Amino acid sequence: MAVKMRLKRMGAKKRPFYRIVVADSRFPRDGRFIEEIGYYNPVENPTVVKVDKELAMKWLNNGATPTDTVRDILSKEGILKEFHEAKMASKKNEKAGK
Repeated sequence: MAVKMRLKRMGAKKRPFYRIVVADSRFPRDGRFIEEIGYYNPVENPTVVKVDKELAMKWLNNGATPTDTVRDILSKEGILKEFHEAKMASKKNEKAGK
């Protein structure tokens, strides 16, 4: 099962906001999802973004691949940097243990 972190469109016509969800890649864009990890509102000024860092890290560690837009959001929030640092630290620990 290919799991993706992607945006689910919500809101009225011409007033969209998005929920950041984790879903099977075979499910429709606005259809079924596994878990909601945050939201993104581009209409507000300034743009409103809220992401649950623990849930995002959990899904990244489990192998979920973010879409391009979600990757940009996670990198602006600093979550991807933290994920890569944790990944590198675990690799260093593996090498030191051998």
